[in-house]
Amino acid sequence: MTPPSGAHAVWLLVRLRLLRLWNLSGSVYARKPKPGRSRAATGRKGRGRWILPIVMALLMTAAFTSMSRSILLNLHCELAPVTACGAQTAAYDAQDVAVNELIQERFSPELMRGLTMHVALLWLASLLVPLGSRELAHTDWDLEWLVTLPVPRATLLWARVLERTVTNATGMLMLWPTCLVIGWYGGLRWWAIAPATLATLALLAASSMLRTLADTGLRLSLPPSQLRNLQAAVSVAAMPLIYLTISLSVPGQGIALGWAEAFPAWTLWTPPGLVIQCLDGGAPWLALLLAAQVVLILYAGIALLQRQLADGVVATGTREAGRRTGVAGTLRILPGTPLQRRELRLLARDRNFLVQSLLIPVIVIASQMFFTGALRDMAQLGSDPKLLASVAFGLGSYVLVLSALQTVNTEGQALWMLYTFPHTLARMLREKAALWAALALAYPAVVFAVGIASGASVDSRLLALMAQVAIGMPVFALIAVALGVWACDPLAPEPHARVRPTFVYLYMMLASLYGYGLYTDAWARRLAVVVLMAALAVALWQKARDELPFLLDPTAAPPSRVSAADGMLAAVAFFALQAVAFFALHDAAGPPALPDMALAFAIAGAVVYALVRLVYWRTGANGVPVLLHGGMAGTLGWGAACALPAIAIGLVWMAGLRHAGVAIPAVAIDGRVAWLVALASVAAPLFEEFIFRGLIFNGLRRSLRLLPALGASAAVFAVIHPPLSMLPVFVLGVCAGCAYERGKGLLAPIVTHALYNGAMIAVQL
Repeated sequence: MTPPSGAHAVWLLVRLRLLRLWNLSGSVYARKPKPGRSRAATGRKGRGRWILPIVMALLMTAAFTSMSRSILLNLHCELAPVTACGAQTAAYDAQDVAVNELIQERFSPELMRGLTMHVALLWLASLLVPLGSRELAHTDWDLEWLVTLPVPRATLLWARVLERTVTNATGMLMLWPTCLVIGWYGGLRWWAIAPATLATLALLAASSMLRTLADTGLRLSLPPSQLRNLQAAVSVAAMPLIYLTISLSVPGQGIALGWAEAFPAWTLWTPPGLVIQCLDGGAPWLALLLAAQVVLILYAGIALLQRQLADGVVATGTREAGRRTGVAGTLRILPGTPLQRRELRLLARDRNFLVQSLLIPVIVIASQMFFTGALRDMAQLGSDPKLLASVAFGLGSYVLVLSALQTVNTEGQALWMLYTFPHTLARMLREKAALWAALALAYPAVVFAVGIASGASVDSRLLALMAQVAIGMPVFALIAVALGVWACDPLAPEPHARVRPTFVYLYMMLASLYGYGLYTDAWARRLAVVVLMAALAVALWQKARDELPFLLDPTAAPPSRVSAADGMLAAVAFFALQAVAFFALHDAAGPPALPDMALAFAIAGAVVYALVRLVYWRTGANGVPVLLHGGMAGTLGWGAACALPAIAIGLVWMAGLRHAGVAIPAVAIDGRVAWLVALASVAAPLFEEFIFRGLIFNGLRRSLRLLPALGASAAVFAVIHPPLSMLPVFVLGVCAGCAYERGKGLLAPIVTHALYNGAMIAVQL
């Protein structure tokens, strides 16, 4: 057999790496197995997994594009010698002025230097983030088996640099939107796509070459223990660079803007500076100069790599065992279960994991607040309770994303051993979640202590924020462990490929929503955020527990069953569609019209009901709620009986509000009582009971006892209603849940809900 040519060998190796990464990523589209290859009682893995990665990838690209635009416009307003941005009081007005000025003229020299620093920081982050990954300290080095192929060593090195160029997802995500935005405002408009892509690949090629030089030299000269320490140091150094770049989007003379203003002019002739000049409509010879510099870096790097590997790719001492630590005896006296003490022992031994999980969150939050100017001194923590609570929760939640979410991943290939223990895997994961929640709580405790020492007043407002943060830690520990069941692939052969970043982004979005609850002044919104996040944690944990017995099965997934997570997703879709439908129907000023409200409610409810039933029908789900179970008379009787206490509490509450002089928001009835009755006594009971009792309560009953399930589903049902009606609606949710429990069908809670709403309407009219 004739060995392949150099170019063909490079293509084969790069294609192999791309296919391998595609398979490790979970396969955006899972092929349907051939008949007889999977168990009939279970579904296939990967069902619907292509939706979330695509959505999150689009969201992240949009977010980086928006941030790049804000950075460019802010640099223009702050650095350009003559600009009208400063005369605008609002940020969006200043950006509009900057857009008009950039359209009419080319970039100023000051803006060019600032953008060069911006791109250089992103380029350096694209080098350090992959270099600080677990691949550096991994005991197996793929170059050791690649050199056994019948291919020249130079060809292998070119293939390695090329595949690292095209698979650097972090660098592509940061650099491509930035280059695209620069090219757009540089006058290229839609023609900027091709030049931005070529410029990004040129920068990533240089980054990949330097990364290959660094990790090759380090592997050949340092033992594994020092490599792990160095990897931890590199991962720590990469975080401030990213937040230094983000701070360029904040108006005002901050630290980063001062550095951008003083950035030297000679950097315009480096690859990042040449990229800026080319995308700003520079002369064609600038692109040739950029290509010449990148080619020179690549060929010089290949020559150095050849020299590094002249004596082979296996260095002496790379397989020696790590040094023993003296923490085992100390950890025996710590409280907790044996499993939790084992986690602490492993955490103390793994310095890289220790730094990433416990130190990097402090560096990330501190860098973000320092470079953006959100925190100038410690006294500001004492004067702003919301900022104090936000910093406390941010630190704790970031610790959890680097620790609790990695719970399954840290077990790796040894996860099968946990199945042999005399406890369920769910119980052991709960113990780990409790451990990480306790460790994460230490950070908010320290932050609040520093804030109080800095002058924060210990009043009811601060105590409420402290309680909200304290509740959030165990809630998000459970969310992180649950998401980690889907985010981590224990069957992946490489540790760095076992985590799906989609679920990390999802966790961060949920944490941002909880952070919004810390900043809002409305107590009802705070309560709603806490209740919804707690209910979501229970729902996700139930869904993850169904997945646990199938983690080590490469093909099969758990059978489809109704779960509380389905109900939470249906509730979100229901209210989102209702808002969209009402916005399309209602175009007049004043109070909302009843026909529009009723029609939007019916449209959203019908769409959600049809979609949920379609999904359950296609997947053959078990436990789908039915309308009637048993006799009609008994069902109606239970529905009416459960409505009586709810109506009584509602009437007492309404009388109390009137006695206290509380004004009840009015709805434009205009004599259309029929629409009001149709909305409150027909549409609302029909669709809301399907979601909140048929899906959420019915799903919770698989995991919880009756009273906790009643309370959780009723709390979720209450917080999505106006604050004045939360208490009676909570009672209605409990009564409707009792009706569903007794009637075993949706008709009984529908009757309860309809009678309650009808009684409230009759009293108000």
